[in-house]
Amino acid sequence: MAKVSINLATGSIQKEELIVGIDLGTTNSLVAFINPDKNPQVINDTGKGVLVPSVVHFGPAGEISVGNEAKEYLITDPQNTVFSVKRLLGRSYHDIENYKDFFSYKVIDDDSESLVKIKVGDKFYTPIELSGLILKELKARAEHALKTPVNRAVITVPAYFNDSQRQATRDAGKLAGLDVLRIVNEPTAASLAYGIGLNPEETRTVAVYDLGGGTFDVSILQIQNGIFEVLATNGDTFLGGDDFDSAIVDYWIEKNQLDKAEVIADNKLAQQLRLKAEEAKKAFAHQSLVNDKIGDIWCTIDRTTFEQLILPKVQQTITCCQNALKDAKVDKTQIDEVIMVGGSTRTALVKKMVAEFFGRPVHDEVNPDEVVALGAAIQADVLAGNRSDILLLDVTPLSLGIETMGGLMDVIIPRNSKVPTKAGRQYTTSIDGQVNMKIAVYQGERDLIKENRKLAEFDLKGIPSMPAGFPKVDINFLLNADGILKIQAIELRSGVKQEVEVKPTYGITDNQVEQMLLDSITHAKDDVSQRMLIEARVEGESMIRTVETFLQKNAGFVEKDEATKTNEYIQSLQSALSAGDKDAIHKAIDELNEFTRPFAERLMDHAINTAMKGKSIE
Repeated sequence: MAKVSINLATGSIQKEELIVGIDLGTTNSLVAFINPDKNPQVINDTGKGVLVPSVVHFGPAGEISVGNEAKEYLITDPQNTVFSVKRLLGRSYHDIENYKDFFSYKVIDDDSESLVKIKVGDKFYTPIELSGLILKELKARAEHALKTPVNRAVITVPAYFNDSQRQATRDAGKLAGLDVLRIVNEPTAASLAYGIGLNPEETRTVAVYDLGGGTFDVSILQIQNGIFEVLATNGDTFLGGDDFDSAIVDYWIEKNQLDKAEVIADNKLAQQLRLKAEEAKKAFAHQSLVNDKIGDIWCTIDRTTFEQLILPKVQQTITCCQNALKDAKVDKTQIDEVIMVGGSTRTALVKKMVAEFFGRPVHDEVNPDEVVALGAAIQADVLAGNRSDILLLDVTPLSLGIETMGGLMDVIIPRNSKVPTKAGRQYTTSIDGQVNMKIAVYQGERDLIKENRKLAEFDLKGIPSMPAGFPKVDINFLLNADGILKIQAIELRSGVKQEVEVKPTYGITDNQVEQMLLDSITHAKDDVSQRMLIEARVEGESMIRTVETFLQKNAGFVEKDEATKTNEYIQSLQSALSAGDKDAIHKAIDELNEFTRPFAERLMDHAINTAMKGKSIE
């Protein structure tokens, strides 16, 4: 018997299961769909508003709130309220250490290249889990508003997102119970929302200027035959409307002769001032003076002063535009369309300066907060096969990747990637003196390789004997139009190389593919829990090896009682590893890391002093 979906919100029969478009934003997120009139439309569930703040709050009894409800806790309970998590997706601590003061919650520094974790109370969360909670809220709102299940989605990301960040976004979707059909670049989605690129006959060169709450980027796209090519992207991942707010806050601090350090230390006051500044900025759309008060603090500013304060920031974005054009080898006179994206582009000075720079009027007819989500919904409609005017290229049905430490699957080519395609990642050794590396290739959607389908295995032999972490091994996947996958591994320092060819789809039926996808969604939560426990164990074991080696080699720099205490912390970590509690392992790693950090700093100071005296050290 055939299944028929009926959309209870509209009463219409759905030929296809609904696929939504999601804009997962740094400050706000939203979801859109194609309505029965064949137009993209954003979802406003029960009057809560279209924008869902990308904020997650953890209550004292473990209760979790997301969006509007969570945003209120930014003032009352900032240390348990996570915001701007998109900045952390697919990032290591080294990527964000210069910006750690930006976050009111604790971002864990494990002094390594591993991905960041966020500590809330005694629990540790990854940005993937937190983004998954935001996506889950969007899914729930869409289902409530449309009265129909929502299991498939297109999610947008900035054009500059790397492979790790894109994969993290996919994983977050999976964790929310969504089958992520495609990760689409935000500028591509914005162009689609304006109908640019829907006509395969036209060739357009487009600049997409995207100024959000926390990030800025500009992308130069060339659209030809319905194919969107990003010629260049430029920007600043820590520049946005938040900076406009900060400029106003700094102005008020100065005018009221307050101590900035004291204001920052008072989390509640700092957030109150920030939110008041945001109100003032928005008010300038229809008035030229804001005169308000927080307690005894006067919050007065006029539009001219505001524009003078933000001018350097807006000028920075214009410089980014110049750099993007230069990288794309395109003159600004060749730009056919300029599209404005992001709530901060509502600021009159921004629109004026961008239009003057490009020498043409800008597109701001579509709500700049909604334009990306609306474009994502159009892309979803294309993938649903509802638009006959757009060519759908062949895609790979299942993800392809390799086994990493602890039996985990590291995806290199995500499912639904256009074919032919090429992708790669760099790896290193985990043991000192390792000369061989086993490379096992898998296909599937599960986090553990034992749940996926093995395609091939080979050894990269002859890696020069070096300390762990020193060899650089590039692993590249090349999937051609015939579905043949070539895997190539090369150690960059020595040039040692090995390659193998396989046919990923050989002997696998459509039903098996469907079942593998279904299993990946059904088991997403368990898979992520297992993955995180394995990663915590690998990290903990590595930490113990590192500290023990350090103590052996540098006994002279460590006091006896420090060594004793360090061994106690090591024992504590080993106990946590045996118990198999992810949060306990991270807590023990964090404590060992904090306790031993002064030793490393002491050794570094000694090394520098000795080098300054012209002496060599071992």
